[in-house]
Amino acid sequence: MEMITNVTEYEAIAKAKLPKMVYDYYASGAEDQWTLKENRNAFARILFRPRILVDVSSIDLTATILGFKVSMPIMIAPTAMQKMAHPEGEFATARAASAADTIMTLSSWATSSVEEVASTGPGIRFFQLYVFKDRNVVAQLVRRAERAGFKAIALTVDTPILGRREADIKNRFTLPAHLVLKNFEGLDLGKLDKTSDSGLASYVAGQIDRSLNWKDIKWLQTITSLPILVKGVLTAEDTRIALKAGASGIIVSNHGARQLDYVPATITALEEVVIAAEGRIPVFLDGGVRRGTDVFKALALGAAGVFIGRPVLFSLAADGEAGVRKVLQMLRDEFELTMALTGCRSLKEIRRDHVITEWDRPRITPKL
Repeated sequence: MEMITNVTEYEAIAKAKLPKMVYDYYASGAEDQWTLKENRNAFARILFRPRILVDVSSIDLTATILGFKVSMPIMIAPTAMQKMAHPEGEFATARAASAADTIMTLSSWATSSVEEVASTGPGIRFFQLYVFKDRNVVAQLVRRAERAGFKAIALTVDTPILGRREADIKNRFTLPAHLVLKNFEGLDLGKLDKTSDSGLASYVAGQIDRSLNWKDIKWLQTITSLPILVKGVLTAEDTRIALKAGASGIIVSNHGARQLDYVPATITALEEVVIAAEGRIPVFLDGGVRRGTDVFKALALGAAGVFIGRPVLFSLAADGEAGVRKVLQMLRDEFELTMALTGCRSLKEIRRDHVITEWDRPRITPKL
């Protein structure tokens, strides 16, 4: 493990350690997996315009997220069923996030409950919410998260039905018998059982509310005072509606390329959303972040911060809490290095003109 020098190297270790069904569940995307590859490839097409001879002897990475001060604008995205990766699952992730002084988002479909994660100790945590057909279950869950000290709700809005993940269909994906979706333990919500295709797809079809719409953000605001982040926005049109609906923030996300294939990479969609948000609410990004350079590119295009998903799962599988800590530290170090080499001493100095994208107009060099 001491030889690992970047985040991506954890994936091969995780693949070797995990059962095929589990690795495939974490790693795969929808259908042709075009968007899965594009989430990474799109970052590689954005280039830097570094500024030189700036005094970078002191660099401040701290960020303020929904009023909470964190050590860096790199946070943990919600990923389901982490005890499939490691026996300590979400406990290890929560401790690693707290040690790094950053935010963890807990999935509705966690294998540890909101109360259990809160019991790991102090830390700023958000709760990712799927809206079930039984709204009493939703209200109960949100109130439990609030009581357990969670600071925001990340409402997933891109999953009225589960995307077609062919690896899960082939593997007849189901939750291993010794694990449960802890937030729903004791509730009569059916089981994630083996079926003729993906057990998760069948579960979602039976439980998740396909009628979810913009009015439900107002309904959520009647049951909680927590800020609501709308997770899964990719267009300016939906950004404007989210503003009207009273969202406290937006997460530009394509669900790790696991829902609709052939949507743009999140880094490609980001600027459209940022422009439409007009600075009124913060815009975050998840999807494809594997390097500190990716973090910088997202911030240069207007993101207030990024969330990482698969790097957490793979490092958790490889080395438990220590793995997640190392991923957060490596990304922090790379991001700090990128800031130094582009001439930025704080997040507010990261500007749009530090990057050049394929949709920028060609720069015309004046004749001398």
